[in-house]
Amino acid sequence: MAIFIDEKTRLVVQGITGRDGSFHTTQMMEYGTQVVAGVTPGKAGQSFAGPKGKQVPIFNSMDEAVRQTGANTSVIYVPPQFAGNAIMEAADSGVKFIVAITEGVPVLDMARVHAYARDKGARVLGPNCPGLISPGKCKVGILPGQIVTPGPVGVISRSGTLTYEAVYHLTNAKLGQTTCVGIGGDPLIGTSFVDCLAAFAKDPETKAIVMIGEIGGTDEQEAAAYVKANIKVPVVGFIAGQTAPPGRRMGHAGAIISGSAGTAAEKMEAFEANGIKVAKRPAEIAELIAQVLEK
Repeated sequence: MAIFIDEKTRLVVQGITGRDGSFHTTQMMEYGTQVVAGVTPGKAGQSFAGPKGKQVPIFNSMDEAVRQTGANTSVIYVPPQFAGNAIMEAADSGVKFIVAITEGVPVLDMARVHAYARDKGARVLGPNCPGLISPGKCKVGILPGQIVTPGPVGVISRSGTLTYEAVYHLTNAKLGQTTCVGIGGDPLIGTSFVDCLAAFAKDPETKAIVMIGEIGGTDEQEAAAYVKANIKVPVVGFIAGQTAPPGRRMGHAGAIISGSAGTAAEKMEAFEANGIKVAKRPAEIAELIAQVLEK
């Protein structure tokens, strides 16, 4: 199986005619994702030329796109100043899963947007995330399809590039994945480690989980406690930023140590205390997964 997206996903691309939107729409379609519509205000009636002659209709609004195509998922490639409104428009349209790729969205915008989406019953992934991929089924976002393969391992990560590295090592070790999810590294995100863990717990095909965290905040500690209380399959963890000095932001907006709870050491201790095996470097992730799956 998979979590959040699969063969039944019908995707709308918001910002389909922009540089990033058009490039990644082609990549998603080549992977097999059902891209059924695009949205760019002022370009209704035009179409996006996808691979193999596939034409994707473009609409002025999400409401119109969803009504005419039956879309159930949206992915957002619009500039930061417009991303908040784009997410709220997607939630208004009735789609239940919204993937916000855009980086640099103001935190105050997202405080309002996340509450709005929850009220509409929509799940937001991101912002500032690489999206997700269910190998062999569907890809929404910018994760490279060539490094994944179907299998029993679920992957959750705050870091996009570390997701790629971990998945690459898993695939090379013949350890395929059910779904790989990049939750994003902003201070306010719509889908947490715990949300993903709960979804993987309901998937009978997920036999092990990789959880990649980083310095800053306490999300990893909360997830570790959730693992101990609720997750029956083995979990392997990795924390990025182990040499980061306090007070300096490392990469993501949320990756800043502002107290002892945000350090890599504290997070790794929380993992180990709750039964999560900790990799010291990304290459060890696949080795530890292989060990726990053999037991």
